Amino acid sequence: MSTAEPSYTHGAHSKTLLGDTIGRAFDRAVDQWPDNDALVSCHQSIRWSYAELGEQVDRYAAAFVALGLEPGDRIGIWAHNCAEWLITQYASAKAGLILVNINPAYRRAEVEYALNKVGCRALVVMPRHSSSDYIGILQSLAPELEACTPGALESSALPTLEMIVRLGEERTPGMLNFDELPERVAPEHVTRIAELAPLLQTDEPINIQFTSGTTGRPKGATLSHHNILNNGLFVGEGMGLTDSDRIAVPVPLYHCFGMVMGNLGALTHGAAVIYPAASFEPVATLEAVAAERCTALYGVPTMFIAEMGQPDFADYDLASLRTGIMAGSPCPQAVMQRVIDEMHMDQVTICYGMTETSPVSCQTAVDDEMQARVSTVGRVHPHLEIKIVDVEGRVVPRGEPGEYCTRGYSVMLGYWDDAERTAESIDAARWMHTGDLAVMDEAGYCQIVGRLKDMVIRGGENIYPREIEEYLYRHPAVADVQVVGVPDEKYGEALCAWVQLAADQTLDERELRAFCEGEIAHYKIPRYVRFVEGFPLTVTGKVQKYRMREQMIEELGLKRG
Repeated sequence: MSTAEPSYTHGAHSKTLLGDTIGRAFDRAVDQWPDNDALVSCHQSIRWSYAELGEQVDRYAAAFVALGLEPGDRIGIWAHNCAEWLITQYASAKAGLILVNINPAYRRAEVEYALNKVGCRALVVMPRHSSSDYIGILQSLAPELEACTPGALESSALPTLEMIVRLGEERTPGMLNFDELPERVAPEHVTRIAELAPLLQTDEPINIQFTSGTTGRPKGATLSHHNILNNGLFVGEGMGLTDSDRIAVPVPLYHCFGMVMGNLGALTHGAAVIYPAASFEPVATLEAVAAERCTALYGVPTMFIAEMGQPDFADYDLASLRTGIMAGSPCPQAVMQRVIDEMHMDQVTICYGMTETSPVSCQTAVDDEMQARVSTVGRVHPHLEIKIVDVEGRVVPRGEPGEYCTRGYSVMLGYWDDAERTAESIDAARWMHTGDLAVMDEAGYCQIVGRLKDMVIRGGENIYPREIEEYLYRHPAVADVQVVGVPDEKYGEALCAWVQLAADQTLDERELRAFCEGEIAHYKIPRYVRFVEGFPLTVTGKVQKYRMREQMIEELGLKRG
């Protein structure tokens, strides 16, 4: 019988959870830090103090009431980062509406599904961005817009959607204009917002975010005030945020990284959020950090790699930075070292989580050693529990891999209108099963070694792609690498590596395999190697390994297992 400590721990903490709604927390922040910068939207030339943001939020909360929206109604937002996104986030919370985050990468079929799945009554939309024509997509879905009164849409394809609110000064048939909504406000609408404040409850749903699975339809993770307000609070605590901090948020607001760890992390500490651009641009991010003297910077590793890869990177004054968050995927040690040395982020933290857990359940500390930051995702977050279990659900001894599970205030209410898939993810004891493979060490640090579905089984050997990626990162010519399993008739699965070379570097398959010979086990050496310019990514910068796998199966003519 094993005498090792079980892979279970909990986050006892002296700071208590907030029992507030987001609206009450917002009002308290405005009262406490009225003159502090709350928002700087660089691409919009907007700079608002907490008092000024408070005025905007109150106007729009009353405007939503004036539109006839009731507590519990769903209001979608389909836009990139902008001041209107932040206003909508807080104003909808004060009105008791459930904000539905629509991925800006969604196209016609996806947005139709999302709006109908949760029954949105209203949608705030940006007209266009880059090659995306959002209004054009909506007009093709709902041709009834052309002739309908703005705010009174009756669409066969979108039966619950009554009002579309467009950003910008232009007018579009059948749509309301965001800037004009406050003109509808009467004294009774302001009174109604005040009446709602004590009635809204912290455990009520306030946000729906669609999680993109590799198969099947996206699921609507439903989150409460309590879920996301407290997660923002404790992520900020983990970075040591104060009311003098300024957080650069180049990550998308439609995702928890932006709206919870960014917006709510700032709100709960009186800090400022800085939006460098509508969507991620490395130059705009560096310019914003330098110009606004940001103290924290968020991003996934690919974003930091892009920023440090700018030819004039050394010309930007980033000395104001001290902390930030790297999340979304593990960070190579060489990248982390450069972030600390060259971006001055010696207190950078790693966060791990998922949308369904609001999102963070593990975080490294600002004073953790380098090894902890590059090989682990830190320790359990305050007021949460985590455990690592085997396929039968039994807790494994520390040091052994298993599925990472978490329980506590951060676990979502469930998937919207999908009890079956909720029950597949959250068990009877309210443990969220993440599908991630992890190892917990004696000190409680967790290492994510892959996804249950990403683990490669070659001839009976369990192989964790992350381990091989970490080794290949050591080669000086390798800028980035991703490893996946593909079907193999003899061994069940074989390894395939996609390699992105550093600038002005050359490398071929033979040299790469020679680099592995005698250093890692023979069965861990990739059979297939492809040199690529980049990887298929989600909007948040996460690598879509399933797309890599599908492409290789087709390219190599492999038989599926």
